[in-house]
Amino acid sequence: MGSGVIYGLTAALYGEISIEDGAVAQSNFHDYSALRMDRAPVIETHIINSMALWGGAGEPATPGVAPALANAIYAARGVRIRELPVGRYELGPGSV
Repeated sequence: MGSGVIYGLTAALYGEISIEDGAVAQSNFHDYSALRMDRAPVIETHIINSMALWGGAGEPATPGVAPALANAIYAARGVRIRELPVGRYELGPGSV
């Protein structure tokens, strides 16, 4: 779950691939922005026994992160996020 949230935050905050001279400019993680541990939020996971058959547990965390982040920014700053990555937006002091 935690890694799914971090992956979703990375995509929402920084997920952008740029093209230079007809090729992808980012070649690996050294030149691709990712959420690092020192900036990651505390993540709490609560597992509820649904009595259903086993299934995946990590991937369901990823898709809801960007909309949740966008709604949290709107609630905190009054700025509607309409495009990703969020890092493009000027959100004031302490922004991403």
